[in-house]
Amino acid sequence: MRSLLKLWAFTLLAVAVEAQRFVRFISTDGKEYTGDAVMPAGVTDASKSTSAKVIRGDILGDFEITDTVKPIRTLLAPIAPERVRTVRCVGFNYIAHAGEANVTIPEFPILFYKPWTALSTPSDPIPVTSGYQTQGNFTSKMDYETELVVVIKKAGSDIPLDQALDHVLGYSVGHDVSHRGWQIERGGQPQPQYSMGKGADGWAPWGPAIVSTDVIPDPQTLNIWTKVNGVTMQNETTANMIFGVKELVSFFSMGITLLPGDVIFTGTPSGVQLGKTDPVWLVDGDVVEVGLENVGTCTNALKYV
Repeated sequence: MRSLLKLWAFTLLAVAVEAQRFVRFISTDGKEYTGDAVMPAGVTDASKSTSAKVIRGDILGDFEITDTVKPIRTLLAPIAPERVRTVRCVGFNYIAHAGEANVTIPEFPILFYKPWTALSTPSDPIPVTSGYQTQGNFTSKMDYETELVVVIKKAGSDIPLDQALDHVLGYSVGHDVSHRGWQIERGGQPQPQYSMGKGADGWAPWGPAIVSTDVIPDPQTLNIWTKVNGVTMQNETTANMIFGVKELVSFFSMGITLLPGDVIFTGTPSGVQLGKTDPVWLVDGDVVEVGLENVGTCTNALKYV
């Protein structure tokens, strides 16, 4: 009987700590909370959630899901930007995207970084300051990139491939906002200048939740898409990534410690404006929706400031 009680208590504890969709939000009382999104029946887009069970503790450490349910007024980035240690990004990680950009398929993942100040909410405007706007003979070339985002929960370095997913808290979707003029034309030729082309404040909206690995045990089976002003521009599957999540986590930990709260933007599929014969660049007021199956959508408008 005692062993049965212990098993029952352990089962309750396991249920108590297994969140499905981590969200950070402002409630109607004006306070900030972290919670487990309460999803309407048949809905998997966390941006459609209107309430969440409040989480006590730290989702990157020890936490408890309480029975307290709070209404969601505004969704924030799933982790406060200043708590994210490193934002790693991957270039040309889908075969078709490498082809449209006329880039040789890489033998190893192409890594670049964004500052944490680039991180933004799933709904705030994307600020485009004067240096990135059209000026003189310089035409603004703002482009979109939807990406699967990986969130690290457990520190590790030189992580073996078969243990890589053990270090993952869950998955999100992000928008790697890109300015091709600064990235390429004004970049460090003959190689791209990623930092000036991609690292501005607010140029990495992400969310609307971190969906746990319990919900998404295999991240290489998800539909991923982008809509610009309601028109679908990208529509592919993460199965077509050149380097999957396991490979990226393992590779990026080579001699480097991954820390809880690190995020990895894993690259974008084909369908961006880069490489098109007659590209239509994003301009002030354009609305970009990036989405990932079983995670949700981020919808952000470009705003010249």
